Amino acid sequence: MFAEFAIDPSVLVILCTVAFVAGFIDAIAGGGGLLTIPALLTAGLPPHLALGTNKLAATFGSFTASVTYYRKRLFDPVFWRRSLLYTAIGAVLGTLLVDQLSSESLEKFLPVVILLAAIYTLFNRIVPDDQLELPRQNRRLFWQQRSQGLALGFYDGVAGPGTGAFWMVSTMALYRINLLLTCGVARTMNFISNGVSLAVFLLLGHVFILLGLAMGLCLMAGAWLGAHSAIRFGSRFIRPVFISVVVAIALRLAWQAWS
Repeated sequence: MFAEFAIDPSVLVILCTVAFVAGFIDAIAGGGGLLTIPALLTAGLPPHLALGTNKLAATFGSFTASVTYYRKRLFDPVFWRRSLLYTAIGAVLGTLLVDQLSSESLEKFLPVVILLAAIYTLFNRIVPDDQLELPRQNRRLFWQQRSQGLALGFYDGVAGPGTGAFWMVSTMALYRINLLLTCGVARTMNFISNGVSLAVFLLLGHVFILLGLAMGLCLMAGAWLGAHSAIRFGSRFIRPVFISVVVAIALRLAWQAWS
């Protein structure tokens, strides 16, 4: 299957290197898909196959990062259970509708949103790393978790560039928790939406499995290194990386949409 898309060994090495870098960045700040998807398209894969293959590779990386944060007790699945469920629902809906939606307006709107996210993060007061308490459950959080999970899961199913960054910014704004806890939430929700979207892409036959597995292993290595770096060095390391990534995402999307 997909023999017509045989990858030259030198191109495979480049794709795997890009995947490693993307995994490292994605484990810290999100946005790794903005490296891997253009790389897959440049290698000659059609868009639907590039998206599906990227989901396979990205699932490896997001799984590795999410497990790392969970083991360090930086993610509480009981507190975030509603977000997990509605992220999965949103990802299914987004992936099913991906071929029916016009993305032109969204592509023009995204750079503005992401730049605002970068500005918010730059000037937002950072919660200390040693403050690891989650807010108490209440009716407001009940609806916040559902709407946030559904919206961002849907977006990740449709396209996905910057989903991790959106998770980080919206989580900091809605719940006022520190960057380490925010990283744990973003990486875990990314894993859920990636995994569910991947399942739909597999059913539709839009995944180059061997290439996705090769890139996925490199993403895992990069994600492991990125997650441990973030946990070791804390917000002083995460914040500049995150701001750099969201600015790069915004510029990339702006160039793609408006050039």
